[in-house]
Amino acid sequence: MRAASIVTKTGDAGTTSLMFGRRVPKDHPRVEACGAVDELSAALGLARARTRDAVLASRLEAIQRQLIPLMGELATDTQDLEKYLRAGYRMVTGEMTQELEAMIAEVEGSLPPPEGWLLPGTDEVSAALHLARTVCRRAERRVAVLAREKQLPNPEPTVYLNRLADLLWLLARQVETSPKPQHGGG
Repeated sequence: MRAASIVTKTGDAGTTSLMFGRRVPKDHPRVEACGAVDELSAALGLARARTRDAVLASRLEAIQRQLIPLMGELATDTQDLEKYLRAGYRMVTGEMTQELEAMIAEVEGSLPPPEGWLLPGTDEVSAALHLARTVCRRAERRVAVLAREKQLPNPEPTVYLNRLADLLWLLARQVETSPKPQHGGG
């Protein structure tokens, strides 16, 4: 059996499908939020691909995997949430946020206090983490719009993204302050 093509032509008129088939404009707040989280996952993937630190790579992959239920929740109209849950899909939980908070405490405890304003770009990995952090803050703002408009009954996505941005800032600092291998002259 042949897989369905990525080209459906159903979005050519400026609409797209949410989970369970509801059509909305491509610039709908729900689509904007989901797109920002998708960009966040891609930015995390870039940081993960650039790092040589296995612990950091593992953390970033775990976070990317947690973004999958977040995107599913965001892509589901509130009228379809029961269908979403009955289908076995997960929503963002307080436990997911607590996992981030545990990582925050661990990383923060290993770092000296910051000295002044941080300028992203010390190296590729920290720059990618700072990029992911800024995309995360944008995703947080997009999700806040849904929450304010009562289109997101679960409060956890906003809290989760807030903590994730904090963690990404700390991880970037951790990379920036870690010893770098010395390159030989020549």
